[in-house]
Amino acid sequence: MGSTTSCCVPASPKLSRNAHSRLESYQPESELSREDTGCNLQHISDRENVDVRDKRKSLFVNNHGTARRKYSSCSTIFLDDNTVSQPNLKYTIKCVALAIYYHIKNRDADGGMLLDIFDEKLHPLSKSEVPQDYDQHDPEQKQIYRFVRTLFSAAQLTSECAIVTLVYLERLLTYAEIDICPGNWKRIVLGAILLASKVWDDQAVWNVDYCQILKDITVEDMNELERQFLELLQFNINVPSSVYAKYYFDLRSLSESNNLSFPLEPLSRDKAQRLEAISRLCDDKYKDVRRAARKRSASMDNLCGVRWVPAILS
Repeated sequence: MGSTTSCCVPASPKLSRNAHSRLESYQPESELSREDTGCNLQHISDRENVDVRDKRKSLFVNNHGTARRKYSSCSTIFLDDNTVSQPNLKYTIKCVALAIYYHIKNRDADGGMLLDIFDEKLHPLSKSEVPQDYDQHDPEQKQIYRFVRTLFSAAQLTSECAIVTLVYLERLLTYAEIDICPGNWKRIVLGAILLASKVWDDQAVWNVDYCQILKDITVEDMNELERQFLELLQFNINVPSSVYAKYYFDLRSLSESNNLSFPLEPLSRDKAQRLEAISRLCDDKYKDVRRAARKRSASMDNLCGVRWVPAILS
């Protein structure tokens, strides 16, 4: 979806990282495909009006019935450790992988335009030979999850970065008018993760770091992937807080509709006290804002101040 302002949701605190010692090697599986560039891109002045979900109608939600879940009672309240500002990393990656899976599964039957920079036949991620039918078989959700999880684990990326990755991926599919398919999904996901980590995280992973995770890829290839990804996005990398929050709650809805609910735990005394303390801080903060909004006097020319009217309960 097109966006205009930068996201104001704070990132999770991160551990300090060593650019080389923290990286793990990754042995990719089989690879895939793509075609020539040359798409009619939207003008930059019009992109704010683009609604990705309205144009592409994300079809990754698949109802499989409702899972047996825990319900709160008078004596016990069940909560998960997943919030919009600090999502659960494991389950967020699972939801993002599931969304990518349904994008691949529900792509246009006739096939959209393919771009060479995302073709795994032309730009393989490993030295192993690419099968002839690499672009014929849809990847399983577990395969996508393992690929994304490996990159996030090796590069120590945050869960918020996973949500921004999906934002960039869907934005690319809309702006470039391409489909994600078995022949290009790995390089599209890699490009989205590369860009999201640089935009979102203060300690961004360098392109050369990914070459240590994916041993057979070159720095030049990573640089070209990043450059073309940005051009196809028309350099629209801003993610406002409203867009971030919408994707977060859409992913939660996706998890529930696919029996992938976040783990619930009984509300403990310590957690209840922490939630109460946070609520008290927010309440004090907005009390000050409300007091500042109240005007002691106003001229007849400017009677646009905030009016406080007592509620009438019938």
